[in-house]
Amino acid sequence: MAEIEIRRMRESDLDRVYEIERDLFSMPWSRTSFLFEINDSRTSYPVTVLEDGEVAGYAVGWFVVDELHIGNIAVARPRQGNGIGKFLVTHLLRQAADRGSAYATLEVRVSNVRAIKIYRRYGFKGIAIRTRYYTDDGEDALVMMAEIGGPSEPAVNGGEGPE
Repeated sequence: MAEIEIRRMRESDLDRVYEIERDLFSMPWSRTSFLFEINDSRTSYPVTVLEDGEVAGYAVGWFVVDELHIGNIAVARPRQGNGIGKFLVTHLLRQAADRGSAYATLEVRVSNVRAIKIYRRYGFKGIAIRTRYYTDDGEDALVMMAEIGGPSEPAVNGGEGPE
């Protein structure tokens, strides 16, 4: 069984994070954007998942007032389907509960059925469409929101870790 660790993203993770980002997204974040998130301790919460010591995925969330906004979640292609994405969502929602957040929001491409299905398992519901949100191809974004429970009962339904 693989050893899984989640930690705050470090500058030393950037080469692999950026490689995954460019592979998965048609509009990848820049290295500078990730570096900014690593150094913004006020609101930003960037994390990496290590599987057997290698970066297998990452997420960036922002905690603002009573909201967690999930900005980016990615899992390296060879590691997809092993529960790492669910692990990242679970981790972010537990952090939100521990910090007293009332709800979590995110945007996802309407064509990303796999991600939407995962988010729905965690109580996310579609609340709006952002028309032509993605500038690379004009695709719409589905805005999703989930209510968060308190620290003793976070609204997390997806399990403890990767399957």
